[in-house]
Amino acid sequence: MGAGRICRGGSSDGPSSSISTSAQPPSETSSTSVTQTVNGSHDFKITGYSLSKGLGIGRYIASDMFMVGGYSWAIYFYPDGKSPEDGASYVSLFIALASEGTDVRALFELALLDQSGKELHKVHSHFGRNLEAGPYTLKYRGSMWGYKRFFKRTALEESDYLKDDCLSVRCSVGVVKSHTEGPKVYDIPVPPSNINEHFGQLLETVEGTDVRFDVNGEIFTAHKLVLAARSPVFMAQFYGPMKDRDKDCIKVDEMEAPVFKALLHFIYWDTLPDIEELTGLSAKCASTLMAQHLLAAADRYALERLRLLCEVKLCEDAAINTVATTLALAEQHHCQQLKSVCLKFVALPENLRAVMQTEGFEYLKTSCPSVLTQLLEYVARSGEHCAITHEYISQTLDGGDSNGRRVKQRL
Repeated sequence: MGAGRICRGGSSDGPSSSISTSAQPPSETSSTSVTQTVNGSHDFKITGYSLSKGLGIGRYIASDMFMVGGYSWAIYFYPDGKSPEDGASYVSLFIALASEGTDVRALFELALLDQSGKELHKVHSHFGRNLEAGPYTLKYRGSMWGYKRFFKRTALEESDYLKDDCLSVRCSVGVVKSHTEGPKVYDIPVPPSNINEHFGQLLETVEGTDVRFDVNGEIFTAHKLVLAARSPVFMAQFYGPMKDRDKDCIKVDEMEAPVFKALLHFIYWDTLPDIEELTGLSAKCASTLMAQHLLAAADRYALERLRLLCEVKLCEDAAINTVATTLALAEQHHCQQLKSVCLKFVALPENLRAVMQTEGFEYLKTSCPSVLTQLLEYVARSGEHCAITHEYISQTLDGGDSNGRRVKQRL
């Protein structure tokens, strides 16, 4: 018999096998916690203040509810104070959470507005301050933040905060919101909107136009739907009960052709046109004149953004030769800020006499005589030249010149 042999694996003289593992670096990810405030404000006008006195300590007058950060809020004004121990010596002012919510964190600001024009408001604010304890936390519906002794009543009633028996309160709320942002796994650049370019090209190519306008003999073509989408006046004209469905061409009265062209440019492009290119004139007065006409056109067709753009431009371009006409325009179209800018400009000692010699001032006298009374009030604030200019304006209001002679009023 032959001898047998047993072989065992892993012997020192046999082959060996091993498993190697390469070390992989850990994957890196990141996220960011973003905490910020969602801000909003509410103006609360309290009329008949004197009638609210005696309402009772702890009883309040509430504003309408307003929304900020997904929650409803209300302002509470206590004319006799909130606390019995103060004996109605103070008025109290609070902001309250008016909707369901728990542990709502927020910043607040309560301001009693100065009505003298000096803007010396009485302000209590969290905003812009280093907060040791962080934002204020409202635990539940009805929780409030404010001041029991907001203002001593006797001092309030002798102050500029009370005017015509009215108080004006402004409340600002910043609700604290947090969310976590993870890493973006894409990088897709999104170009800015160019919808105005598409509509502008639609006007220039006259593709699909379905309405024509006759403006001083010049014909303009446009699209009813575009005009109606931009202007409620055009909407009523084309699609309302009095719609001009059967008119092949609509005549536009009391408007110059370049003004209507500029109006169409804004409707399609949502920007003001290049006035120099439109009129062929580079003079500043030409730009001002176009802005004046466009403001009137914007008001006529209820284009609020265009009206405000024109109002801004006219505020910036106030000048001796045009300011009186602009002032009349501001009065006629209820542009209060433009009116104020013009009044202040005219009332300056170095401007007043020069403005009163312009044809625009003659037009102002005949079209808006009540504005001249307001101009006198502005002049009265000027100090040393007050008496001279009062006499000068009074003579002019009466139809005379600076020497007392009668002058013919011109439009």
